[in-house]
Amino acid sequence: MRLHKVLFIVGVSALLFSCGGSKKVVSRSKKPIPKRVITRTTEEVKPAVKEDKRSVFANLSYKERVPYYVYEYAGIAKAEMKEFGIPASITLAQGILESGAGAGDLSQRANNHFGIKCHDWTGERVFHDDDRRQECFRKYDHAETSFRDHSLFLSGRKRYASLFKLRKDDYKSWAKGLRKAGYATDVKYPAKLISIIERYQLYKYDNEVLGKTTKPRKDKEVIKETNPTPIKQVEGVHVVEKGDTLYSISRKYKIKVADLKAYNGLKDNGIQLGQVLKTKPTSKDDSTNEF
Repeated sequence: MRLHKVLFIVGVSALLFSCGGSKKVVSRSKKPIPKRVITRTTEEVKPAVKEDKRSVFANLSYKERVPYYVYEYAGIAKAEMKEFGIPASITLAQGILESGAGAGDLSQRANNHFGIKCHDWTGERVFHDDDRRQECFRKYDHAETSFRDHSLFLSGRKRYASLFKLRKDDYKSWAKGLRKAGYATDVKYPAKLISIIERYQLYKYDNEVLGKTTKPRKDKEVIKETNPTPIKQVEGVHVVEKGDTLYSISRKYKIKVADLKAYNGLKDNGIQLGQVLKTKPTSKDDSTNEF
């Protein structure tokens, strides 16, 4: 009996050993399946939009824009007159007419206030419908550069040489001479420039450069020499008036003087009559945009 049990146990063990030894073990490594991560935002993220003086001009009517345009660029036009001899009145009138007083498409997109086309230009450019569809126009980083290029454009071309023989205070002859030299094809171009100069008394800036006294005109169409009427619909803007200081302006809008200087990129406390100042930042990411 015992022998039978022993033989039975040995037989079972042998059977188990043979089965286990012949079985191949295959191991497979499973690659982890990446989980899909879904992120949700509670509000839309928008890129910071730079807002400068051009957007202010665009929000005003033409009648309202012109005084602001003159205050903004008269100093530049006078500086160009001193260096190149082009009457400041002509430069301002052309800028107002060509740019729609700062709200035209080219001045908005390209800081091009005089409609100067590419020609031999190697810088940035934009395309705009003019005499033909999608013509090439020069693009500038700043409006001031457009004024300088206007001076270089006129003084550097032979066909405009006759203009510089005219008196610097003879804006009528300059207006007529521009069209005669081929600056514009519109037969009414000289009359338009002269009308703008006389309506807004732009000739006074020529006299300031030349050291002459401007005699007041009695023409009813002449705009009075006052600051532009404050525009309520343009928020965050203050036009410097007589007696204003950075401190008084900061008190009026309940902001710090340091913040007011930062909003406008001012390095000192000097401000000028008619200067347009921002009274609040234009975006969270850029509180010192040039205005």
